[in-house]
This record gives sequence, structure tokens and C-alpha cells, in this order.
Amino acid sequence: MPNRFLSAVPALAAGLFVQLLSAQRTCESLADLKLGHTSIISSVLVAEGPFSASGGFGNLPPVDVPARCVVKAVTRPTSDSEIKLEVWLPAAGWNGKYEQVGNGGWAGAIPTSAMIDPLRRGYATAGTDDGHAGGGGASWAVGHPEKLIDFGYRAVHETDLQAKAVIRAFYGKEASLNYFVGCSDGGREALMEAQRYPEDFVGIIAGAPANYWSHLLTGNVWNEQALLKDAASSIPPGKLLAIQKAVLAQCDGLDGVKDGLIEDPRACHFNPRELLCKAADSNDCLTAPQIETLKKIYEGPKNPRTGERIFPGYPPGTEAVAGTWAPWIIPASAQGGSIQSGFGNSYYGQAVFEKPQWDFRTLNFDSDVALGDEKAGTILNATSPDLRSFRAHGGKLIQYHGWGDAAISPINSIEYYESVRAFLDAYPDPRSDSSKTEGDFYRLFMVPGMGHCGGGMGPNSFGNGGIAPVPANTDPERDILSALERWVEKGAAPDRLIGRGTVVGDSSKVMTRPLCPYPQAARYLGTGDTNNATSFVCSAPSNSR
Repeated sequence: MPNRFLSAVPALAAGLFVQLLSAQRTCESLADLKLGHTSIISSVLVAEGPFSASGGFGNLPPVDVPARCVVKAVTRPTSDSEIKLEVWLPAAGWNGKYEQVGNGGWAGAIPTSAMIDPLRRGYATAGTDDGHAGGGGASWAVGHPEKLIDFGYRAVHETDLQAKAVIRAFYGKEASLNYFVGCSDGGREALMEAQRYPEDFVGIIAGAPANYWSHLLTGNVWNEQALLKDAASSIPPGKLLAIQKAVLAQCDGLDGVKDGLIEDPRACHFNPRELLCKAADSNDCLTAPQIETLKKIYEGPKNPRTGERIFPGYPPGTEAVAGTWAPWIIPASAQGGSIQSGFGNSYYGQAVFEKPQWDFRTLNFDSDVALGDEKAGTILNATSPDLRSFRAHGGKLIQYHGWGDAAISPINSIEYYESVRAFLDAYPDPRSDSSKTEGDFYRLFMVPGMGHCGGGMGPNSFGNGGIAPVPANTDPERDILSALERWVEKGAAPDRLIGRGTVVGDSSKVMTRPLCPYPQAARYLGTGDTNNATSFVCSAPSNSR
């Protein structure tokens, strides 16, 4: 008996030790939490009430946010790193899960606007500034290569590590499941995580990913050079409507429905020469130099020595939609530049050449692009098709892209998806069932008419807004995060999403349309209301696998 009692003492002590380690802490006590190369700046319990979000995709009006413990920290994995991050912990009703949110543009601010929705759903959530302040360009990268690495991939991974440590300390246990949601640069971050750190997250949403950063921004300079070659080459915003009308007149009916939307613009072979002015120049036609500019934007940049395409061009059909070509590709006014030109100039002038006065007219689309790929692309690009470890870890990835995106060519998403498909076909992984296709863990949804991450026209709302003034719709067919949760947690892959929007040309009417996993597309059944998703089915083209 005494021997049995003595033998039980170590086990009892070990159990008590584990309980002490896992004991939940108060919010305020997290300020004393010791983390590797990380300092807790503050830890404050914030009551439920209005909150003015910032960062991410812009400032928003105050919205009601649940009570939470807000932990602000800075992590310094290198001597030149200063990565700020915030972790929000639900004061009540934690769902046991963690969602990290992505950034936009060059980052430079914690995307608190994107953290509101996961908090409302009961998630512990976190975001980072990607290691620098200010997102108007990459001036912070001049002379600071470690900061470029922080932006490229290290800040997001470090935030994941530190946030999970904070969650463990506050709740006394690990999060049961970890998700990442991002669009644009956040979509790049999402794919970067799946490629470089496949065990960080089990569920990932990558919206309109800027994953081929070095070539995407090369395309921005290509468009800038085309538009500013000389005074005659510029396309005024007032001519965009004529271009879009001509495209739709030729291609709107290719998908069986004339509704102002092109289901797959790759099927549209519009020739800009049809718009050549027959008499005096006007907003209803294009001059010969403007036609050459338009062709270059549609085609995308090419290497002048090899003829190889560097990045895909922008599909036709949404040129005049608000928030698309103007101001992304074409300056909204004669006094300013386009958004694309700002990104292209900052990439080459600051991240590549580290000469802020660099002139975009001097870019060599052969040697300079190769230099950018070597110096910055290896850090910023998330183009590896090898998702085997992410799949083997049980990961699920949903990617989406709007066909009307004028910030990042939607064709880039298709090309990345196809590269993953080809890689997995060529290199089977013994850790996963080789009889299953990439659709078993990775699905891409293309959205007709939608702009960058949202907006535009057509069925552009499916839980992709990041924040809503009302509690989230958790129908998995109408909410992309709920679809991902169901896939991860119940094994039910999303066979379609239902996008919601307004009828093109009549904003008083609501339309719904199925969004189909690529290569499938929505096909009209031939009868029924064309503004109702029930009148369509998802079907694959005859030449798909």
C-alpha cells in the first residue's frame, strides 16, 4: 500500500503541474507574458460597443464589436525587425478556434477591420502590420532587406506563433482549429502560408491573390508605359463605356444569357480595331494609338527577347464598371496616376533598385524583370505549386477571384490552380490518397463581373466582404467561411457557392447566381428567371479533366 501511494505521487504532481500550466489567465495579466523575441505592449479588456476599424482595405464607420481582450505586441525575430500585431480574444463565447486575417497592398497597418467578423463569430483572431508602418509604398524596404522578408512571409508566420501562445495563456488550452482568411496581398499571404508553413492553418481562404508579386507589378509598369508612351496613347476614362459596350455586344450572349455579364471572358475574342474612329475623335471610338494601348492591356507584358508572356493581361467586359479600370489601370483624372502605377513604381524603385527616383520609362522587360525575380521575387512570390504537405496535413484551401478584377488579372488565379493540378499529377504523394484529385482539398471559384475582392457587378457577395453591419450569414452556400468550416470540420466540400448582387442596369432588383468550382461554370437551364440561381447548374466544359 505505501509503495502504491508513493508511486502515485509523481503522477499526481505531474497532473497538477499540467493544470497549473494550462490555467486560464486574466486579460490584464497577459501583459506579463514572456514570449521569445516578443514584447507585450498592452493587454486590455474592452467592453462591447462601437469600434472604428482601420487598416486592411480602408477605414470604416464605427460598428458594434463584442467584448474582448485586446493584446498588442511587437516581435523582433531579427535586429532589423519590428513586427506589430494584435490579438483579440472573445471575453465570452469563444468557439475554441483561431482565425488570422490578411493584409492589403503593401500592408503597413494592422487590419482591424477584417478582425471584426471573426470576433463576432466567436473566433480568437489576430492581424499584423507585416513589419512596417505606412502602406503607400515600399520606402521602408530601401536599405532594409530584413523588413522585405518580414513583409514577404515572416511577419504572418510570426504572428501565428505569438497569437497561438497568447491564446494558450488566456484560455488555458490550444485552439482546436486554425484558419487564415485574406484577399489581395492577404491572398498572397494565404498561399504563402500553405506553401511555406503548411501546418500553421488547416483551413485557408485566398481571395484574388497577388501571389506572383514580381510579375504582377511588372505588368503594372507595362500598362503605365503603354498609356503614357505619348499624349496620343492615353485612354481617357470617358472612353471606357464605349469599350465595354462593344465587348458586351459581341460576347454577352456566349454563355446563353444576355445579362451584362460574361461567365468566362476567355471565350470572348474581341478585336479593339472594331472601335477605330471613322471620323473625328470622340468618346464613342478609339484612335489608332489608343487601340494599340488597349491591345497591350488585354494581352499583358511580354519579354521582348523571348516573346514569353510575363503576366496575363486583363479580360474584357468590365472596363467601365466603377472601381475597376478607373482608377486601377487608368488614372481617374489627368492630375493623378493610376493605382497600378503606384504599385509598379514602388516595387521597382524601392524594393528592387532601391532608388526612389527611378523612372518607370527605363524598365527593361528582360534583364530588369530577371533582376527583380532574383532579388525580391524569391521573397515575395507565392507561386510554388507544391501543396503536398498542406494536403497531407489535412488542409483545405478555397480560392476565389472576380472576372472583373482590374488590380490583379483573374487569369493568374487559373494559371496557379492549373500549376498545382499539373504538379500533383506529376508527383504523387504517398502521404495522401493518389486516387483523389486536387479538388479533394483545393477549390477555385471564379466570379463573373466582380471587381477586386468584391464590388464590381453581378453576384459579388458571398461572405467575402470581411465585415458586415449585421451578424454574419452562416449558410455554407452563401458564406465562404462557413463553407470552409463545413469542409474542414464535416468533410463536405463546397460544390457551389451562391453569389448575391443586383441586376446589371437595375440596382433595384436582386440577382443570385451559382459560383462553381473551376473548371465548372454556371450554365442556364434554358427556362426560369435568369436572375435566380435555381435556373442554373454548374457544369464543366467538355475539354476539362
